[in-house]
Amino acid sequence: MASTVTTEPSKDSSASSRPGYGQLLRTRGAWTFLLPGFAARQPFAMLTISIVLLVQHTTGSYGAAGAAAAVTGVSMALFAPYSGRLADRYGQRAVLVPGVLLHALSGLTLTALALAHAPLWALFAAAVPTGASVPQVGPMVRARWGGKLQGTPLMTTAAAFESVTDELTFVFGPLLATALCTAVDPAAGLVTEAALTLLGGLLFAAQKGTQPTVAPAGHARVEHVSALRVPGVRVLIAVFLGIGSVFGGMQVSLAAFSESIGEPGLNGVLYGVFAAGNMLSGIVCGAVAWKVAPQRRLVVGYGALALAASGLWAAHSVLVLAGLGLLVGMCIAPALITGYTLVEGLVPAGARTEAFTWLTGAVALGQAAAVTVAGQLEDRFRDGAGFLVPMAGTVLALATLVALRSRLVSRPRSRTVARGVGHRMPMTVD
Repeated sequence: MASTVTTEPSKDSSASSRPGYGQLLRTRGAWTFLLPGFAARQPFAMLTISIVLLVQHTTGSYGAAGAAAAVTGVSMALFAPYSGRLADRYGQRAVLVPGVLLHALSGLTLTALALAHAPLWALFAAAVPTGASVPQVGPMVRARWGGKLQGTPLMTTAAAFESVTDELTFVFGPLLATALCTAVDPAAGLVTEAALTLLGGLLFAAQKGTQPTVAPAGHARVEHVSALRVPGVRVLIAVFLGIGSVFGGMQVSLAAFSESIGEPGLNGVLYGVFAAGNMLSGIVCGAVAWKVAPQRRLVVGYGALALAASGLWAAHSVLVLAGLGLLVGMCIAPALITGYTLVEGLVPAGARTEAFTWLTGAVALGQAAAVTVAGQLEDRFRDGAGFLVPMAGTVLALATLVALRSRLVSRPRSRTVARGVGHRMPMTVD
């Protein structure tokens, strides 16, 4: 659905009527932020597993390791929207540069405390700024696409491309972190994560030409409205919390299942199948010129996700679980892509980065909660009890989506946008 915000049409030759990845990647200036953006977001997928492996090595407790990782995830979910809001107001570079410096310092501090066998409360204290300062590069890249492609058919393709990119990071990031922590040193994962964040983040921040424009400081009449005040964004947050419950529940439950059958190495294979399904469906979803309204696509796609996730707890063989995992992964990408696409019509451009960070934070919060609950269920009941978490999370989110789906319909807001820009000449007031 085209956005109702009155904006200047994109001048890029890629914004044609036939969406495709080739056209998308030919967008002027795209590669200048795509390559450093990919490098900068790679550590995001390394953080949780690096903390788990390091803290488990130094404390001998998976419970302590999971708790430290959960604190990091919750902290990121709570602080990410404020980072997005600041980026919308002051520019991405102004937020990203101090953010990556703080994150690298916090991550190295957490590493040093873990190696020094510091008490758990000290690890939690270091985990809070580590999570709070995670650079929100993915939402920033999406905002840059939105600035170039707003109102064009290529926005859905861009959302799909970003979903596939996210999945690539979640395939390679954990593999890299695990290899470093097991083959080099338990601290190597977090140290590498901090270094990549610093390098990739600074390179991405240096691409000033493609970052979304912000209102000049002199425009005091411009009102910066939080994306959270948009009803549709609140509905999408509930939807993305359910998606986060799938990621978190799958991570814990697949590991527990693999260990229960005496094949712990299968964990990576099964999760890789799940991620592969997500990537494949994301590629297909972005290549299709959809004629169905995104609101309806989201309801149908999310219903399929809830149905597929509801069968996980009953799977007791590797082949069945791999097949269901593939199916669940194939259902996640369309929901993610459609949710991000809806943001274009629901949220003004000046609050779009914040909206994307709310959704990213919702996934992280849902994942953190799911890891904790699924871990407790597996410890107490075993037999795949952790798979009940993705089922419950998606069913509750689906019920919310169906009940509030009317709030996802974009409404004309050209007057609201115009009202935010003052055109009157300044006057001297006695």
